[in-house]
Amino acid sequence: MITVADLLKEQRLPGNYFAFDAYIQGDFESGLVENRRGDRLIALPETLIQAIYAGLQHEIGPSAGIALLNCGRWWGKNFYTRFVEQVSEYYGKPIAEMEMVEFLQCLKQCWKTHGWGVFDLDLNYSSQGFLVVKITNSAFAQQAPKGDSPACFLEAGILSAFFSQLTGRELRCVQITCESLGADSNQFVLGLADRVKPVEAWVAEQVDFETIMNQLCGSK
Repeated sequence: MITVADLLKEQRLPGNYFAFDAYIQGDFESGLVENRRGDRLIALPETLIQAIYAGLQHEIGPSAGIALLNCGRWWGKNFYTRFVEQVSEYYGKPIAEMEMVEFLQCLKQCWKTHGWGVFDLDLNYSSQGFLVVKITNSAFAQQAPKGDSPACFLEAGILSAFFSQLTGRELRCVQITCESLGADSNQFVLGLADRVKPVEAWVAEQVDFETIMNQLCGSK
């Protein structure tokens, strides 16, 4: 029979590290925002995101997307490092030993708590060598200038760097659908560079998501 004393000896059962009420702290009136470890956080107002898009377009024109993609990769590498440190320390084990459900729960909550939208990872294509990420309510897509192609270059860079370090393989990320173009979500496909290379041409031809994935998984 388990006694109260035995229960008190047990270690705590940790909740979700990135739960908003526990993770975001600070003095909001003074503008000081920190995470639960005391690391400073910054808030990106809509006008700043709009200005980044407009400023890059004005200064470097068609290369704006490449610049944002590279910034995203740098951001993604640092994001991965911080994520691993915080999660491993909190749960007392490396992420390689975490259950997939537990890992995904952390990543989804982390993405949401930072205000980047709702994150979902689709593993249905993993046996063919592809990962699909679906993001809804993206702040970056909402503020992107209207165009004729997907605009979430920053997120594509973050995802490529994060999952490259997670898997130990150099992965490329290509966006297929975008909320800025009227889609209900932003969908990205990740895979080895030579395998996802055709996706950009298919997106330019406005091929739908299901057709693109069928062509990718059917290609040799």
